[in-house]
Amino acid sequence: MQKGKASIQFEHPAYIVSTASVAGKKEGEGPLGKSIDVVEQDPMFGSETWEQAESAMQKQAADLALEKGDIHRREIRYLFAGDLLGQLIATSFGTVDLEIPLFGLYGACSTMGEALSLGAMCIDAKHGDKVMAIASSHYATAEKQFRFPLGYGNQRPKSATWTVTGCGAVVLSAKGKKGQVKVTGITTGRMVDLGTKDSMNMGAAMAPAAWDTIKQNFQDFGVDEGWYDKIITGDLGEVGKKILLDFMKNEGHDLSEKHTDCGLEIYDNMAQDTHSGGSGCGCAAVTLCAGILPRLLDGTWKRVLFVPTGALLSTVSYNEGQSIPGIAHGVILER
Repeated sequence: MQKGKASIQFEHPAYIVSTASVAGKKEGEGPLGKSIDVVEQDPMFGSETWEQAESAMQKQAADLALEKGDIHRREIRYLFAGDLLGQLIATSFGTVDLEIPLFGLYGACSTMGEALSLGAMCIDAKHGDKVMAIASSHYATAEKQFRFPLGYGNQRPKSATWTVTGCGAVVLSAKGKKGQVKVTGITTGRMVDLGTKDSMNMGAAMAPAAWDTIKQNFQDFGVDEGWYDKIITGDLGEVGKKILLDFMKNEGHDLSEKHTDCGLEIYDNMAQDTHSGGSGCGCAAVTLCAGILPRLLDGTWKRVLFVPTGALLSTVSYNEGQSIPGIAHGVILER
């Protein structure tokens, strides 16, 4: 049922029955490396272009999620998927062979939250027994599209994040087993723009949106940070995390012991020189599959607010001098 201004509490929660994560060499060297299903040493994934590499990564993650769950692709009613590239070319070319009805999504780095939200709504409304959510990014495709060609060799400021080469795939089902993780509620984010224009500081652009969504979640469900074992944002990095904690403190909420960020979980920032942390659609997706869900399944956490974050800019808007709106989608995960 509807809760408050922007949330839904599901009468029929969607069970997460299978997951898969595929990532690159750098991600495999990070703290979650041993939990990632496939760590590919070749950044090209056997393809001729970076974009084809990201498509291959999506296909591999989708196939693996189906295989791990002993699920045939014909059982998947809908596919909710997206990436960072123009016209979602990583997704369209990566999922074409699956022959599953597709909703192509663009929420920038918040796409996994959007995909899980829409998938869970579909399950709750009984429009499908099983759906799949996928999100991916690739360091080279993102740098090529949003910043500079890799060969340019530009120096990155300390506020910059490192785009994750990775993909996460999740199968949601109307039926599950005891002990599995389920999506019990969502809070859909709105665009928040406080005027940030620095494309090398995504944390500053997205932190206000994360603050807005978390605050709205608390209001809609009548809870506070004590209701959750962990509140996990998508890719604010070190800079964005500090801003978020300050914003929440001003609202009377101390998240210092409750909050972490996928961008700080997937890399060892000191050892791997990722500056502010990780980013990209694959950041939240891979961390969800390799880091968050395992800790829910083993009982470390019982209830998590998963809040993937996104910066809704394009090369056109940035070059025209426009500011960078942010968005964040909240997904309640319970064991």
